[in-house]
Amino acid sequence: MELILIRHTTPAIEKGICYGQSDLNVADSFEAELELILKEVGQHRKVYSSPLKRCRILAERLGTDVIYDDRILEMDFGDWELKPWNDIPLEDIQPWFDDYVNVPAKNGESLFDLKQRVELFLEEILFNSNVETAVIVTHAGVIRVLNGLANRISMKSIFNLKLNYGEVLRVNIHKITS
Repeated sequence: MELILIRHTTPAIEKGICYGQSDLNVADSFEAELELILKEVGQHRKVYSSPLKRCRILAERLGTDVIYDDRILEMDFGDWELKPWNDIPLEDIQPWFDDYVNVPAKNGESLFDLKQRVELFLEEILFNSNVETAVIVTHAGVIRVLNGLANRISMKSIFNLKLNYGEVLRVNIHKITS
């Protein structure tokens, strides 16, 4: 199966703010970013999407049948949501920096937690879907996990993949390998 992974467009938030599952609107650049995405992927009948507004708005412009799935929400940063990264106390954030794969954000998720729910989503579309191509509008963390699963990249190394807003990544996957 081919996965067409599309990161949401630029969100309407200042740089340097921690946001994961916060429901942000899209920036004024949305229409220009949408035009570029449409040129690359076109419109599709079925699109899977995170239910957050910054994904939902894009998905509804790309597909006629949008399936929202909470399992492809961005990582939950818990108490850090909508705080400037620089304002998060070092004693709270350092353990996460040291082992973000296993250590959750304060009252949030770890990368391992994110991976578990993304794997459940992926298993479902791989084994219960009759499509050859799945279009997925989601977040950078989810895309990195999906790419890691498809290409056998360790969770510690998935952040080597840099993703711009509105970027499209195509990967092929036939089974999940952790």
